[in-house]
Amino acid sequence: MMPTLRAGKNELQAIAHNAMLEQGLRPDFSPAVIAHTDHITQAASPSGASVRDLRGLPWASIDNDDSRDLDQLSVAEPAYDGAVKLLVAIADVDALVAKDSAIDAHAWTNTTSVYTAAQIFPMLPVKLSTNLTSLGEGQQRLAIVIEMVIAADGSVTASEIYRAVVLNRTRLAYNRIAAWLEGTAPAPPALAAVPGLDEQLRIQDRAAQALRRVRHVDLWPAADSAIRAAAGRRGFQERCPGKGRRTGYGGVACKQYSEPYEAWGESEWPVPKI
Repeated sequence: MMPTLRAGKNELQAIAHNAMLEQGLRPDFSPAVIAHTDHITQAASPSGASVRDLRGLPWASIDNDDSRDLDQLSVAEPAYDGAVKLLVAIADVDALVAKDSAIDAHAWTNTTSVYTAAQIFPMLPVKLSTNLTSLGEGQQRLAIVIEMVIAADGSVTASEIYRAVVLNRTRLAYNRIAAWLEGTAPAPPALAAVPGLDEQLRIQDRAAQALRRVRHVDLWPAADSAIRAAAGRRGFQERCPGKGRRTGYGGVACKQYSEPYEAWGESEWPVPKI
């Protein structure tokens, strides 16, 4: 049985590889990319007076259980009148990968890592994405920090972007943190290991809920009107009596026919995609 399974996997990988090429993407790293990667031996060091030292903050990553390419950290603290100051740190790959270099050209072409059932085609060499630029637990790394002040009503009242040195205090997982926030599971050990992290994660969640309320309240009244008007023009009401259901990306799907509006052409899309 094993040879058959292996052959099947190889076939799927070949299909995925060809699909990448057909879409104008690069499934493989070129010799130039490999050579460039081999010459990078350590993480970027901070340089310049503009780089802030934020290693003392309780940064944490939240990703999948098995993720090694950690590209985002966050931390929050209470501000005035119920507002929240939120800081999001993004891995500063540019500190190691020069513009117009072989690695940059590969990343520019693919723009993202491509995930298929048979194989993952990473945007960056694994040596960088999972190690030298990854914001791994206990690792000091350069990052681009987006600092925002989010008011109690969900409006963003101030923002700033700058470079900083950060330190990931602990690595958390989506499913375990979600269960803890919902009250269906205890705090995971990784959360309990950092004093005060539980409270500042609840602050982050409060800011997220405020932003979510603004997003839905501001968009959906106008969106519903536009969708209903467009649906009437396309005979949607005749084929799908009653109300449609919203999909996760702002479209509407017919309960009876499951025909999402995402299938429409861009020129026919009745409301902005979210």
